[in-house]
Amino acid sequence: MNSRNHLLALAFAGLLLAQGCAGLSVGQDVVYGRNALQSGRSNEAVGYLTRAAAQDPNYTLTSPFSEGVLTILGRAYYESGRDAEARATLEKALARDKEDHLARLYLGLTLVRTGERERGAQEIQSGLRGVYDRLEYIAADSYSGTFWDPNRILRNDIKATLAQKTDSPEVIVSAHQIGTLVDREIDLARRDEINQRYNRNVDNN
Repeated sequence: MNSRNHLLALAFAGLLLAQGCAGLSVGQDVVYGRNALQSGRSNEAVGYLTRAAAQDPNYTLTSPFSEGVLTILGRAYYESGRDAEARATLEKALARDKEDHLARLYLGLTLVRTGERERGAQEIQSGLRGVYDRLEYIAADSYSGTFWDPNRILRNDIKATLAQKTDSPEVIVSAHQIGTLVDREIDLARRDEINQRYNRNVDNN
């Protein structure tokens, strides 16, 4: 393993250890489940995340844009077409944290898909606004914020989606894509920050 890959591995290990040693196995399941979800293996993700949520439903991956295990599990249920489980899990996530904007976004998508279009559209709009505001808040940070949505592509997509008819098919597709992009942005921002720290360390040695 080269120095840069070693640094990345340490960073992700640190992400788990930061949650406490008692939660290490839970953290591993959350990371494995999240990776499976990002790779399109939603049913496999459900397996990991269900086990993690049973042990610690409050578990959260720490970052400027925090992701709780219930939110990730709810997304996995949604992607695997298990709408009843997705709704119940995402509602639990919101009961624990009303500011969990990704949970609200995916709850809205789930409601629309199961026929509750009016409430679903409202939740999607609220979730998108919350995601936008959170990204604005993070981006305002003089250091870490520079790594988040640096060209405002994601925030511009959210603004364009919010400007459309709330329950149109195009909005539903766009909202789902935004949810996926936000999840990826978390990793991209973390990667870019680690790379810059690595390059600074190299330059100073």
